[in-house]
Amino acid sequence: MDLAVRPSESARAAFVAGRPTYNDTRALDELRATDYARLDRDGHVYLDYTGGGLFAESQVRQHMALLLQNVFGNPHSTSPTSVPITELIEKTRARVLDFFNASPDDYTVAFTSNATGALRLVGESYPFGPGGHFLLTFDNHNSVNGIREYARAAGAETTYVTVRESDLRVDRKTLDGYLSRLVTGQAAPTGGRLFAYPAQSNFSGVQHPLELIEAAHEKGWDVLLDAAAFVSTNRLDIDRHRPDFVPISFYKMFGYPTGIGCLIVRKEALAKLQRPWFAGGTIVAVSVGGDWHMMARDESGLEDGTPNYLDIPAVSDGLDHLSRIGVDMIHQRVIGLTDWLLHTLSALRHSNGMPLVRIYGPTTTLSRGANVALNFLQPDGQTVDERLVDQLAAKEHISIRTGCFCNPGANEVALHIVNDEMPPEVDGRQMNMGEYLDFLGLPTAGAVRVSMGVATNFDDVWRFAQFAQTFTDRTFERTGLPARLKC
Repeated sequence: MDLAVRPSESARAAFVAGRPTYNDTRALDELRATDYARLDRDGHVYLDYTGGGLFAESQVRQHMALLLQNVFGNPHSTSPTSVPITELIEKTRARVLDFFNASPDDYTVAFTSNATGALRLVGESYPFGPGGHFLLTFDNHNSVNGIREYARAAGAETTYVTVRESDLRVDRKTLDGYLSRLVTGQAAPTGGRLFAYPAQSNFSGVQHPLELIEAAHEKGWDVLLDAAAFVSTNRLDIDRHRPDFVPISFYKMFGYPTGIGCLIVRKEALAKLQRPWFAGGTIVAVSVGGDWHMMARDESGLEDGTPNYLDIPAVSDGLDHLSRIGVDMIHQRVIGLTDWLLHTLSALRHSNGMPLVRIYGPTTTLSRGANVALNFLQPDGQTVDERLVDQLAAKEHISIRTGCFCNPGANEVALHIVNDEMPPEVDGRQMNMGEYLDFLGLPTAGAVRVSMGVATNFDDVWRFAQFAQTFTDRTFERTGLPARLKC
């Protein structure tokens, strides 16, 4: 494909004619030309925003100026270099609450390394025990799935609610049946009840209803809302929906800094958490000789050791950047692009009439986000190995994501993987992912994911659609591909 090729004016006009509100987002084209100019300068088509957002150049300049104009020390002190950075950290904490409309009277923010770190805090500290229950949807990131190990170790039961194969959504009647195990007004059981689900699937883009939070609360459940894939292109009003735990990775929202996330936690829920250990920064007092310690009961009790204090202020810069643009404008743009891409890919056919693309999940933009999971099909209907797609896309400077995206539940339903036993070892050796697929008799257990964000424009999705057409009437051999070592 010639990187200089761009959509014709007639193609642009047809796109806008079908999505007239797209013109209201033209400010994002100007922003791309300034703050994200490196994309067009280097010929990149970046379509992996669910994997990681892109930072604006102005964010980096603003943060660099802060560092170069000040001297900052470890915040665990009252020194002249510690006090200023402590104040900036607290301002950033307040800025996070403000951005998500979370009242400081009801919520607080604990900074972590990423959303996974926030989820580990919940898993290790939630009061699971005999009689307790961890309920979660098939459609969840592995960092949520991993909490089941804490629940099981504590003697609590773990239950998965499946998603429909047709659209990868949760059946509300089935879910309500599970939630109703604890009837309104019944005394809360020992062992805790935690329900976890994603606001937006990082696999299919499905947006599961935020109204499920209230429905679960009415039945006596605490709710963990995984918002990592949702908040970069959607507005989350925490005071309206009232989740108990909300993990977030800031790099997925605005690219920089990496290595910082947070847990937004309702103070009532925070009081339930019981840390299994203590560390520097998490305690009010400790005695070695007396063998006792007193945990801090505010958010500092969740922040182990010295925080990433030089980068935390950059979170405020990123949130300010999104606020200046407007999350609603970003959402409007990416949904328009997603709508066009879904319609265009769904219409592609081989010469024999067979579909060129299989899309997993919704094929409309109703209650879905801007990430699309798909596989390319050969004329005989066989799946093109996603590793090959990745290689061919890279040659065209197109960045996508392939694999199962750390969401095995949605992946298993979408690809009809029904074997629930994975032998951990064969002849005393641990199996890798490729060997597991051979064991199941599957050609693949992965897909291609295309995801859009703040700097995506029509040229990007058009070029991906052009790339997709290069698979027409072609068959491929599964040779010379990198080994699948893990999901």
